[in-house]
Amino acid sequence: MTTATNMLPDPGAQTAQDPRWTAITVRDRAFDGQFYYSVRTTGVYCRPSCGARLANPKNVAFHASVAEARAAGFRPCRRCRPDAESADAERNARILEACRRIETAEDPPSLAELAAGAGLSPHHFHRVFKSVTGVTPRDYLAGVRARRVREELPNSETVTEAIYDAGFNSGGRFYAQSNAMLGMTPTRYRAGGADVQIRFAVGECSLGAFLVARSALGICAILLGDDPGALVRDLQDRFPRADLVGGDEGFEQEVAAAVGLIERPADGLALPLDIRGTAFQQRVWRALQEIPSGATASYREIAERIGAPKAVRAVAQACAANALAIAIPCHRVVRLDGDLSGYRWGVERKRVLLDREKTAA
Repeated sequence: MTTATNMLPDPGAQTAQDPRWTAITVRDRAFDGQFYYSVRTTGVYCRPSCGARLANPKNVAFHASVAEARAAGFRPCRRCRPDAESADAERNARILEACRRIETAEDPPSLAELAAGAGLSPHHFHRVFKSVTGVTPRDYLAGVRARRVREELPNSETVTEAIYDAGFNSGGRFYAQSNAMLGMTPTRYRAGGADVQIRFAVGECSLGAFLVARSALGICAILLGDDPGALVRDLQDRFPRADLVGGDEGFEQEVAAAVGLIERPADGLALPLDIRGTAFQQRVWRALQEIPSGATASYREIAERIGAPKAVRAVAQACAANALAIAIPCHRVVRLDGDLSGYRWGVERKRVLLDREKTAA
């Protein structure tokens, strides 16, 4: 005969099925600060990454904050010290200060100077900086200079003035990378994209409205949405003075290929792409292109693949900045627990694309 006691839910089973318990079992530091857990038999609360012996899940409860754990009558664990600033937070603060120093210095600080300011050896600083930001100090400096030159070009008397004001000490060094940095010549960028021709087409597909645009370098935008006019305005904001023209017959073939990609994302797109972004964004986007059709990866997995395991939030931001829907498959990136999470073009479109790829697999 089944008793009432046997019909009660097993608290241990409920805890073991919670995604937070998985984070505790692998001692994932990425969840430190996102939640805490307490152990009834010891009376303490801990960080998810605590190195203490794993508790029985039936004795574990989850808490959203330190204050909540304390209000429940638990004291901080002496091993992981959940009430103190974490080592990761302290390290991140040092790297953030180094980033600010790079951004505000008139003359770029050397690696040795940055490391000394953070209280680390140059080798250790270089490794920690890349782990936190996803790029090396040199690449971060390059990104700062690229942003500065984009800001300076429209307001400077000459291109040369903008180059040196942005921190480049060599015009030749700047011009060697200017096309990848700006997507056009500095003179044209300074003019707001004037004389740059962007061919585009707008239409309807099974996912709603779409816009496909092409520069001289390749497809530079595949945008999805509900309002065709909003997609055109998005393109205009990217190239405020470019010559936006409707595609000719040859371009229509490329548009058809892009629409085919939307309808059959597993097929891939055999067209050149004009990919524009920071060094970090481009690393993320390359990693996305390596995810096989029909498969998914978490933001954390992408961060690990690019050698920046702590840069999960930055990976998510890079996915959101992607302007080449499906061609750079940010729809294949999900949360650690498998949830679809956000998607620049709408979660329902993300679900449809993933279902199509799984069906084709």
